[in-house]
Amino acid sequence: MAAPFLTQDFHIRWSTLTPEHIEADIRAALEKAQADLEALIDQNRGKLSFESVVLGLGDVTQGLNEAWGLVTHLDSLCNSPALREAHNKMLSEVSAFFAKIPLNEHLWDLLVTYSKTDEAKKLPPVRKRALTEEMEGFIQAGADLPPDKKKRVEEIESELSQHTQKYSENVLDSTNKWELLIEDVDRLQGLPQTAIDAARADAVAKGLGTPEKPVYRFTLKAPSMIPVMEYIEDDGIRRQVWEGSCAIGRGGEHDNTDLVWKILRLRHEKAQIMGKANFADHVLAHRMAKTGQSALRFITDLHERVKEAFDRETIELQEYRADTAHQTADLFQPWEVSFWSEKQRKTKYDFDEEELRPFFPIDKVLSGMFQLAEKVFDLRITSREVVYVEPGKEAPSNVSTQPGKPGPVEVWHPEVKFYEVRNEKGVHIGSFYADWHPRDSKRGGAWMNYLKMGVPPSGERDRRLHLGLICGNMTPPVDGKPALLTHDEVCTVFHEFGHLLHQLCGNVEIPSLNGVSVYWDFVELPSQLMENFCWERESLDLFARHHETGETIPARLFKKMLAARNYRSASDIMRQLAFGKLDLELHMHHANDEGADLDKLARKLLEGYIMQLKTEQPTMARRFGHLFSSPVGYAAGYYSYKWAEVLDADAFTRFQKEGVLNPAVGREFRDLILSKGNSEDPAKLFQDFMGRDPDAMALLVRAGLA
Repeated sequence: MAAPFLTQDFHIRWSTLTPEHIEADIRAALEKAQADLEALIDQNRGKLSFESVVLGLGDVTQGLNEAWGLVTHLDSLCNSPALREAHNKMLSEVSAFFAKIPLNEHLWDLLVTYSKTDEAKKLPPVRKRALTEEMEGFIQAGADLPPDKKKRVEEIESELSQHTQKYSENVLDSTNKWELLIEDVDRLQGLPQTAIDAARADAVAKGLGTPEKPVYRFTLKAPSMIPVMEYIEDDGIRRQVWEGSCAIGRGGEHDNTDLVWKILRLRHEKAQIMGKANFADHVLAHRMAKTGQSALRFITDLHERVKEAFDRETIELQEYRADTAHQTADLFQPWEVSFWSEKQRKTKYDFDEEELRPFFPIDKVLSGMFQLAEKVFDLRITSREVVYVEPGKEAPSNVSTQPGKPGPVEVWHPEVKFYEVRNEKGVHIGSFYADWHPRDSKRGGAWMNYLKMGVPPSGERDRRLHLGLICGNMTPPVDGKPALLTHDEVCTVFHEFGHLLHQLCGNVEIPSLNGVSVYWDFVELPSQLMENFCWERESLDLFARHHETGETIPARLFKKMLAARNYRSASDIMRQLAFGKLDLELHMHHANDEGADLDKLARKLLEGYIMQLKTEQPTMARRFGHLFSSPVGYAAGYYSYKWAEVLDADAFTRFQKEGVLNPAVGREFRDLILSKGNSEDPAKLFQDFMGRDPDAMALLVRAGLA
């Protein structure tokens, strides 16, 4: 197929998207975007309109955005040497093009000229906001800088894109490089059978072991690593896995230390060019927090509120181990904390996370979650038949390329599913792919993204459908049995689905204000709100069903689960606060400390935020993809998880008071928050839904700390 990355098929033909097409297709998209940009700039200054300027600017980059989005998507999910090479070859050119847009003086002049017209002064509120946000975005990117500084900002953007990509590759490669093979099953005492079966299946998939002499393979991917750290009695194995995780992005050919400093220095230089004291101030000017100092104050205020409980939990855990092991209370080794925490939880609440696993087969979780979306948010989600075609191979002739056309939809891997979403009137508003299990070619973590931004019908223009995706690295199926998730994984699935709903329900006519294009510290509200449904009896009964009997979670187990919910909640909050503090401190006060000992610095910054241990842990900074694997990402913005948690804990009190599955409340949340994108100030959207400002106490109440 000619130019597969540029086709306008809604159902993407993944098998045609091979690395050898990337350079030519992206070059063609760049050339078209450049030509469209010049035509936009050259338009008659006497006939400027909102359509020709603001919407026109969005149209310029749409094709390139979508084509390059496919490349980065494949880089995350189907990484290979050929794909990586093709991606990296074009990365700096694409980054440079996007960096140049707000620095183009003729384009800035066009926006300024239009903003002074009579039409611009009388724009209705949403269009007015689109123009204001566009202009503020340009200023934040350096539109009113002198030429020499603009040139330097362009260079910085290009360097950042290359350094952050390399950082990300180092994390993936060093994660994949490590494995632990165990031949003696007796060494796996304490490990749940599901994890033992998964380790054996993983070894078989790698051609290791025989039915008579099985081998058990462990990796640093979450579904493999977490059960080991929580359950295995063998201290030596836990230590090996901990040491393996500490080596991600650290030492040898995949070391990220220098990259961390380079990225911090470049971001700081960019902020200073923009007239800001530091990168946090630069980034947060366009967020709810407004400044680095107010975000840091938010972190330190919460720290003060939970510090006493955090210290108490640490002492209790040390005393619990001392009593159980008949020894004096002492500091833990880092590879002991999760193990003894799990033991203490079991003792305290007679509750083992593994007891819940049989109630969370992934297919039931998903179908129940979709049922919840129908009951609460008035949406209909249906699956489509899918087909996987190997890259470069011929697809069946009946493959569907457009919505409404029959035939299977192509996917990028045999495990991927495809769904369509309709509103209460049966109108198709968008579709999405879902990819839930780990692979070596797939980056870690869980995420939601969109491939095509939808917009509602307007004037003579038809509806443009949203196309999104949700991905995770959840427990995979083993030996033909269903994939049984932990409750934690279920919360993650709901979290990413919340982001997806925010995108798919986006109903703003201006693409730049639609879907998840909202302030970064507001974007986690819908995702975190959805996690609350994983703790309520009414909603759990929709999706928590035993994979063999179909029964719901028994009352005694549900009680234990709720009782254990806030076990070590202060420690959980403190862990997130530590990440947020490290992020802000590095970007605000230490961006130029290049050559300093990164581990020593992190320990100093996080004193009072992390548990004191016998062996000091290397800093998370070398594998902290949220901060360092893209030019901005969550940099100086990690606090937003906790910020939005205040919002979600408070917003969910309405569901608790008026009915967990109350369609009236759900519909209001959809209409007042999910559908609005960035068409109004997020603080106002929250007030519209709650009738007041957020109350931080709701978070502490939910965590059992108030």
